[in-house]
Amino acid sequence: MDTGLKGRTVLVTGGSSGIGAATARAFAAEGARVALTYRDDREAAERLAAELGSERGLALPVRYSLAEPATAESAVAAVEEQLGGVDVLVANAVRWAPRRPTERHFEDVPPAEWDGFLDDNLTRTLRTVQLAVPGMRARGWGRIVLISSHVALDGQRGQEFYAAAKSALHGFARSLACDVGPDGILVNVVCPGLTSTRRVRTGLPAEIRERELSRTPTGRLSLPEDIANAVVMLGSAANGNTTGQVLVVAGGR
Repeated sequence: MDTGLKGRTVLVTGGSSGIGAATARAFAAEGARVALTYRDDREAAERLAAELGSERGLALPVRYSLAEPATAESAVAAVEEQLGGVDVLVANAVRWAPRRPTERHFEDVPPAEWDGFLDDNLTRTLRTVQLAVPGMRARGWGRIVLISSHVALDGQRGQEFYAAAKSALHGFARSLACDVGPDGILVNVVCPGLTSTRRVRTGLPAEIRERELSRTPTGRLSLPEDIANAVVMLGSAANGNTTGQVLVVAGGR
Protein backbone atom coordinates (compact mmCIF):
# COMPACT_ATOMS: atom_id res chain seq x y z
CA MET A 1 0.00 0.00 0.00
CA ASP A 2 1.49 3.31 -1.08
CA THR A 3 0.75 6.00 1.47
CA GLY A 4 2.35 8.73 -0.65
CA LEU A 5 3.62 10.45 2.48
CA LYS A 6 7.29 10.76 1.62
CA GLY A 7 8.05 14.47 1.56
CA ARG A 8 4.65 15.44 2.98
CA THR A 9 4.34 17.44 6.19
CA VAL A 10 2.08 16.30 9.01
CA LEU A 11 0.99 18.38 12.01
CA VAL A 12 -0.11 16.28 14.99
CA THR A 13 -1.59 18.31 17.83
CA GLY A 14 -1.14 16.76 21.24
CA GLY A 15 1.68 14.81 19.66
CA SER A 16 4.14 14.35 22.51
CA SER A 17 2.46 11.44 24.31
CA GLY A 18 -0.17 8.73 24.06
CA ILE A 19 -2.09 8.39 20.81
CA GLY A 20 -0.47 11.56 19.46
CA ALA A 21 3.06 10.27 19.93
CA ALA A 22 2.20 6.93 18.34
CA THR A 23 0.66 8.81 15.42
CA ALA A 24 3.75 10.99 14.98
CA ARG A 25 5.94 7.88 14.90
CA ALA A 26 3.65 6.14 12.41
CA PHE A 27 3.72 9.06 9.96
CA ALA A 28 7.48 9.40 10.32
CA ALA A 29 7.86 5.71 9.49
CA GLU A 30 6.11 6.45 6.18
CA GLY A 31 8.66 9.12 5.29
CA ALA A 32 6.68 12.20 6.30
CA ARG A 33 8.07 15.25 8.06
CA VAL A 34 6.26 15.57 11.37
CA ALA A 35 5.48 18.59 13.51
CA LEU A 36 4.25 17.50 16.94
CA THR A 37 2.78 19.87 19.46
CA TYR A 38 3.07 19.97 23.21
CA ARG A 39 1.43 22.11 25.87
CA ASP A 40 3.75 21.92 28.90
CA ASP A 41 6.20 19.05 28.50
CA ARG A 42 8.69 20.54 26.09
CA GLU A 43 11.37 18.01 26.98
CA ALA A 44 9.18 15.06 26.01
CA ALA A 45 8.33 16.70 22.70
CA GLU A 46 11.97 17.47 21.97
CA ARG A 47 12.99 13.88 22.77
CA LEU A 48 10.40 12.50 20.40
CA ALA A 49 11.30 15.02 17.70
CA ALA A 50 14.96 14.01 18.04
CA GLU A 51 13.96 10.37 17.70
CA LEU A 52 12.09 11.23 14.49
CA GLY A 53 14.93 13.24 12.97
CA SER A 54 14.69 16.86 14.05
CA GLU A 55 18.42 17.34 13.39
CA ARG A 56 17.78 16.46 9.74
CA GLY A 57 14.74 18.69 9.43
CA LEU A 58 12.32 15.78 9.60
CA ALA A 59 10.58 16.65 12.87
CA LEU A 60 9.66 19.79 14.74
CA PRO A 61 8.33 20.26 18.30
CA VAL A 62 5.87 23.16 18.50
CA ARG A 63 4.06 24.61 21.49
CA TYR A 64 0.27 24.59 21.22
CA SER A 65 -2.37 24.97 23.90
CA LEU A 66 -6.11 24.72 23.45
CA ALA A 67 -6.47 27.26 26.23
CA GLU A 68 -4.31 29.82 24.38
CA PRO A 69 -5.89 30.71 21.01
CA ALA A 70 -2.80 32.48 19.68
CA THR A 71 -0.80 29.25 19.79
CA ALA A 72 -2.85 27.80 16.93
CA GLU A 73 -1.72 30.63 14.66
CA SER A 74 1.88 30.41 15.82
CA ALA A 75 2.02 26.62 15.47
CA VAL A 76 0.69 26.58 11.91
CA ALA A 77 2.95 29.49 10.99
CA ALA A 78 6.01 27.66 12.40
CA VAL A 79 5.21 24.56 10.37
CA GLU A 80 4.75 26.60 7.21
CA GLU A 81 8.01 28.44 7.76
CA GLN A 82 10.20 25.52 8.82
CA LEU A 83 8.66 22.46 7.15
CA GLY A 84 6.87 23.91 4.15
CA GLY A 85 3.19 23.90 5.05
CA VAL A 86 0.65 21.49 6.50
CA ASP A 87 -0.34 18.68 4.13
CA VAL A 88 -1.95 16.55 6.83
CA LEU A 89 -3.53 17.77 10.06
CA VAL A 90 -4.27 15.36 12.87
CA ALA A 91 -6.33 17.19 15.50
CA ASN A 92 -5.62 15.09 18.56
CA ALA A 93 -5.09 17.66 21.35
CA VAL A 94 -7.71 17.50 24.07
CA ARG A 95 -8.54 19.17 27.34
CA TRP A 96 -9.66 16.50 29.78
CA ALA A 97 -12.49 17.16 32.21
CA PRO A 98 -12.33 15.95 35.80
CA ARG A 99 -14.71 13.10 36.56
CA ARG A 100 -17.86 14.46 38.17
CA PRO A 101 -18.64 13.05 41.62
CA THR A 102 -21.54 10.58 41.52
CA GLU A 103 -23.64 12.71 43.86
CA ARG A 104 -23.45 15.67 41.50
CA HIS A 105 -25.84 15.87 38.54
CA PHE A 106 -25.57 17.47 35.11
CA GLU A 107 -27.70 20.43 36.12
CA ASP A 108 -25.46 21.11 39.11
CA VAL A 109 -22.52 22.11 36.90
CA PRO A 110 -22.48 25.92 36.49
CA PRO A 111 -21.75 27.44 33.07
CA ALA A 112 -18.43 28.79 34.33
CA GLU A 113 -17.18 25.19 34.60
CA TRP A 114 -18.19 23.97 31.15
CA ASP A 115 -18.32 26.99 28.84
CA GLY A 116 -14.55 27.27 28.52
CA PHE A 117 -14.22 23.50 28.29
CA LEU A 118 -16.40 23.40 25.17
CA ASP A 119 -14.56 26.38 23.74
CA ASP A 120 -11.18 24.69 24.18
CA ASN A 121 -12.14 21.27 22.85
CA LEU A 122 -14.30 22.40 19.94
CA THR A 123 -13.68 26.01 18.95
CA ARG A 124 -9.88 25.74 19.11
CA THR A 125 -9.91 22.59 17.01
CA LEU A 126 -12.09 24.20 14.36
CA ARG A 127 -9.83 27.25 14.30
CA THR A 128 -6.73 25.08 13.81
CA VAL A 129 -8.41 23.35 10.88
CA GLN A 130 -9.38 26.73 9.47
CA LEU A 131 -5.74 27.84 9.56
CA ALA A 132 -4.47 24.68 7.86
CA VAL A 133 -6.98 24.53 5.01
CA PRO A 134 -5.74 27.46 2.83
CA GLY A 135 -2.37 25.85 2.20
CA MET A 136 -4.02 22.54 1.37
CA ARG A 137 -6.35 24.24 -1.10
CA ALA A 138 -3.43 26.00 -2.74
CA ARG A 139 -1.58 22.70 -3.19
CA GLY A 140 -4.70 20.82 -4.31
CA TRP A 141 -4.18 18.07 -1.75
CA GLY A 142 -4.78 17.61 1.97
CA ARG A 143 -5.93 15.25 4.66
CA ILE A 144 -7.60 16.18 7.94
CA VAL A 145 -8.17 13.60 10.66
CA LEU A 146 -10.06 14.58 13.79
CA ILE A 147 -9.71 12.42 16.90
CA SER A 148 -13.02 11.87 18.65
CA SER A 149 -13.95 9.48 21.47
CA HIS A 150 -16.12 6.44 22.09
CA VAL A 151 -17.98 8.63 24.58
CA ALA A 152 -19.48 10.49 21.61
CA LEU A 153 -21.12 7.25 20.47
CA ASP A 154 -21.70 5.26 23.66
CA GLY A 155 -22.33 8.04 26.16
CA GLN A 156 -21.04 8.10 29.70
CA ARG A 157 -22.46 9.60 32.84
CA GLY A 158 -20.49 12.63 33.92
CA GLN A 159 -19.01 13.21 30.46
CA GLU A 160 -21.86 15.18 28.88
CA PHE A 161 -19.79 18.22 27.96
CA TYR A 162 -16.88 16.17 26.66
CA ALA A 163 -19.30 14.09 24.60
CA ALA A 164 -20.90 17.25 23.22
CA ALA A 165 -17.55 18.59 22.04
CA LYS A 166 -16.46 15.30 20.49
CA SER A 167 -19.83 14.58 18.86
CA ALA A 168 -19.72 17.99 17.21
CA LEU A 169 -16.58 16.93 15.34
CA HIS A 170 -18.60 14.26 13.54
CA GLY A 171 -21.03 16.74 12.04
CA PHE A 172 -18.24 19.20 11.37
CA ALA A 173 -16.28 16.65 9.36
CA ARG A 174 -19.30 15.68 7.32
CA SER A 175 -20.05 19.29 6.40
CA LEU A 176 -16.45 20.42 5.89
CA ALA A 177 -15.93 17.48 3.52
CA CYS A 178 -18.52 19.06 1.21
CA ASP A 179 -16.66 22.37 1.12
CA VAL A 180 -13.09 21.18 0.68
CA GLY A 181 -13.60 17.99 -1.31
CA PRO A 182 -13.43 19.68 -4.72
CA ASP A 183 -9.95 20.94 -3.77
CA GLY A 184 -8.55 17.49 -3.07
CA ILE A 185 -8.93 17.63 0.71
CA LEU A 186 -10.44 14.70 2.61
CA VAL A 187 -11.79 15.06 6.15
CA ASN A 188 -12.50 12.16 8.49
CA VAL A 189 -12.86 11.26 12.14
CA VAL A 190 -11.19 8.45 14.03
CA CYS A 191 -13.14 7.46 17.11
CA PRO A 192 -11.02 5.40 19.54
CA GLY A 193 -12.49 3.20 22.16
CA LEU A 194 -10.87 3.11 25.57
CA THR A 195 -7.19 2.95 24.65
CA SER A 196 -4.32 1.59 26.69
CA THR A 197 -2.35 4.79 27.09
CA ARG A 198 -0.28 5.51 30.17
CA ARG A 199 -2.99 7.91 31.34
CA VAL A 200 -5.61 5.16 31.16
CA ARG A 201 -3.39 2.51 32.74
CA THR A 202 -2.41 4.68 35.69
CA GLY A 203 -5.36 7.01 36.13
CA LEU A 204 -8.52 5.08 35.30
CA PRO A 205 -10.05 2.86 37.98
CA ALA A 206 -9.41 -0.83 37.33
CA GLU A 207 -13.10 -1.68 37.48
CA ILE A 208 -13.79 0.61 34.52
CA ARG A 209 -10.99 -0.98 32.49
CA GLU A 210 -12.29 -4.45 33.32
CA ARG A 211 -15.83 -3.47 32.39
CA GLU A 212 -14.68 -2.21 29.00
CA LEU A 213 -12.66 -5.36 28.39
CA SER A 214 -15.66 -7.55 29.15
CA ARG A 215 -17.68 -5.73 26.47
CA THR A 216 -14.98 -5.79 23.79
CA PRO A 217 -15.19 -8.65 21.25
CA THR A 218 -11.42 -8.77 20.69
CA GLY A 219 -10.82 -9.14 24.42
CA ARG A 220 -8.28 -6.33 24.62
CA LEU A 221 -8.13 -2.57 24.69
CA SER A 222 -6.72 -0.85 21.64
CA LEU A 223 -3.11 0.23 21.78
CA PRO A 224 -2.11 3.75 20.72
CA GLU A 225 -0.49 2.15 17.67
CA ASP A 226 -3.85 0.70 16.62
CA ILE A 227 -5.31 4.18 16.52
CA ALA A 228 -2.22 5.59 14.81
CA ASN A 229 -2.41 3.06 11.99
CA ALA A 230 -6.01 4.02 11.28
CA VAL A 231 -5.08 7.70 11.29
CA VAL A 232 -2.22 7.14 8.83
CA MET A 233 -4.50 5.26 6.44
CA LEU A 234 -7.08 8.05 6.41
CA GLY A 235 -4.41 10.77 6.43
CA SER A 236 -2.48 9.54 3.43
CA ALA A 237 -2.73 8.88 -0.29
CA ALA A 238 -3.83 5.34 0.61
CA ASN A 239 -7.14 7.05 1.27
CA GLY A 240 -8.21 8.00 -2.20
CA ASN A 241 -11.86 8.94 -1.80
CA THR A 242 -13.10 8.38 1.77
CA THR A 243 -14.31 11.58 3.38
CA GLY A 244 -16.85 12.77 5.92
CA GLN A 245 -16.73 9.43 7.72
CA VAL A 246 -16.25 8.21 11.30
CA LEU A 247 -13.96 5.21 11.75
CA VAL A 248 -14.37 3.48 15.11
CA VAL A 249 -11.27 1.68 16.42
CA ALA A 250 -12.55 -0.09 19.51
CA GLY A 251 -12.11 -3.83 19.12
CA GLY A 252 -15.63 -4.36 17.82
CA ARG A 253 -17.51 -2.16 20.28
